[in-house]
Amino acid sequence: MKKIVLILVLVLMGALVMAGCGGSDDNGAFNDQPQENEESSNDEGAENDETVDIDFSKMIEARGSDTMVNLGQRWAEEFMDEYPESMMSVTGGGSGTGIAAMINGTIDIALSSRAIREGEIEQAAENDVDVIEHITGRDGIAIAVNPDNPVDELTMEDVKAIFTGEKRNWSDFGGNDAEITLYSRESNSGTYVFFREFVLEDEDYASFANLMPSTQAIVEGVIQDVNGIGYIGLAYLDDEGIKGVSISSEEGAEASFPSIENVIAGDYPVARPLFLYTDGEPEGVVKLFMEFVMSEQGQEIVEMIGFVPVQ
Repeated sequence: MKKIVLILVLVLMGALVMAGCGGSDDNGAFNDQPQENEESSNDEGAENDETVDIDFSKMIEARGSDTMVNLGQRWAEEFMDEYPESMMSVTGGGSGTGIAAMINGTIDIALSSRAIREGEIEQAAENDVDVIEHITGRDGIAIAVNPDNPVDELTMEDVKAIFTGEKRNWSDFGGNDAEITLYSRESNSGTYVFFREFVLEDEDYASFANLMPSTQAIVEGVIQDVNGIGYIGLAYLDDEGIKGVSISSEEGAEASFPSIENVIAGDYPVARPLFLYTDGEPEGVVKLFMEFVMSEQGQEIVEMIGFVPVQ
C-alpha cells in the first residue's frame, strides 16, 4: 500500500513540474508562450516602420510660385524636423518657372498658384513627364492700396477698369484727384496669369503697369506710393504698411474684405487653388513629403501662413 501511495505522489509531482514549464496548445503539445509573443512583437514593430525602406539620401527639390514659397519653405522645415535624415530645398521664381523645371526633370515638385496650361501638358508629354496635380490649399488675392488712400471698396468691374488702364484717376472711385500707379507681377507669375484670366477676363494689363519680380516687391511699392495699387496673397496683408480693399462681385452687391474666413465662406470673389505638381504619382521620400503636406500638421501650416486649408 505504501508503494502505491508513493507512486501516486511521484506522478502528481511530475505533472505539476511539466505544467509549470509551459502550457499546451490545442493539440496537447507544450510550447513556450513568452518566447512566441516576443517574436510576434518584433515582427509587428518592423511592419509598422513605414520609413524603413525610404532612401533619405535623395534631396527633394521644389521650385515655383513666389506666392507659395514661404508656405513651401515652412512645410520643408517642419518635414525635416519630423524626419531629421531628410533633405529639402524650396525656391521661388514664379509658377511658370517651377512648372518648366518639373517638365525638364530638374526638380521633384513644382509649386504653382495657377493651373497648368494645356501647352505645358503637351510639352510634358513630349518629355515623357506624366503631370499629376495636387490641390494643397486655397488663396484669396487681395487688392492692396496704401493706408493713406481713402478708397476702401471696389467692384470687380472697377478692378478690371483700373488694371487694364481704362480708368486712371482715383477720383473715379471716390478717392483723391491723383493718377493711379499700377503694380503687377511679371508674366512668369501664376498670380499674374490668374489675375489676367479671372479678373481682367483675358484682357491685357495696362502698358504703363509696373511689373514687379515678386509679391514682396509689390508690397514695398504700394507702401512707398500713396497712389499705388497692386494684387497680393492674403498672407501679405499682415504688413502694417498696406491696406486690403473690400471687393464686391458687382455694383450694388455687398463688398467682402479679403480674409481667410470670407474665402472659406465663398463671400470673397477673388480666390484660387494652390497646386503642387509632380511627374507621376510620388514615390519614396517625395511621397512621404506629400503625405505630410496633406496631413493635419501640414494643413495647419497652410492656415498658419495665411492660406485656406483643404483638409
